[in-house]
Amino acid sequence: MSQKSFVWLCLLPLVLVTAAFFLLPMARLVVAGAEGPHGLAGYLATLTEGRYRATLINTVLLAAATTVVTLIVATIAGMFLQRHRFPGRAVLIAMLTFPLAFPGVVVGFMIILLAGRQGLIGDLSNRIFGEKLVFAYSIYGLFLGYLYFSIPRVILTIMAAVQKLDVGLEEAARSLGASPWAVQRDVVLPALAPAFVASGAIAFATAMGAFGTAFTLATNIDVLPMLIYTEFTLAANFATSAALSVGLGLITWLILALARTFSGSAVAAAG
Repeated sequence: MSQKSFVWLCLLPLVLVTAAFFLLPMARLVVAGAEGPHGLAGYLATLTEGRYRATLINTVLLAAATTVVTLIVATIAGMFLQRHRFPGRAVLIAMLTFPLAFPGVVVGFMIILLAGRQGLIGDLSNRIFGEKLVFAYSIYGLFLGYLYFSIPRVILTIMAAVQKLDVGLEEAARSLGASPWAVQRDVVLPALAPAFVASGAIAFATAMGAFGTAFTLATNIDVLPMLIYTEFTLAANFATSAALSVGLGLITWLILALARTFSGSAVAAAG
């Protein structure tokens, strides 16, 4: 067997898996989105009709807010945990990454136990102020649930990036009179930029497509995963649900592609 034939034989499983689990289903989804009464205009309707457009905006804004807050919290916590040793550190890291084992429905249930009608926050606010504070089923509860499963995914990436930082650069900056904030701003944060872009893109894409948490909590708000579910199961509107799915996939794919481009350029420049 020639080397070229051997290479193609090794690539055969990859080609089959890619065709069976990505190319063919995506092609069928795109075709289904154009099989409605409006044809290809059904894709345009997902942007022009008020409900669909508002849902898309809500989902993008929620995912963007989740990404920004996740990066802030994960960066502060990740840098501290990576550079400090103290009793219970391993247990704390395990607790922070524990939500990785939970499906979205469990995360939503935990938010209900925290901020639902019978939740802990409501009980405390009722005892202190005489009124229950309930926000589990609002945009704030969904935001909290997205944070809960986004932070563990980002914090591990940040900790790995912090571990690879050259501490000598920070010491050199301090020896030149830079303040602690200046060291973080001018040395540490720029060096972590590729990790921010890569992990932020993953957090954004995860929040865009999270269904289990939205299914549990999004009773008063519309986000794309729930809208796709209701259009498909309750309204039997297959064409619209397919068009919305394609739009959701394109947005997340674009964010991931941009992240790969920028993080790759940053890494190459740093090297």
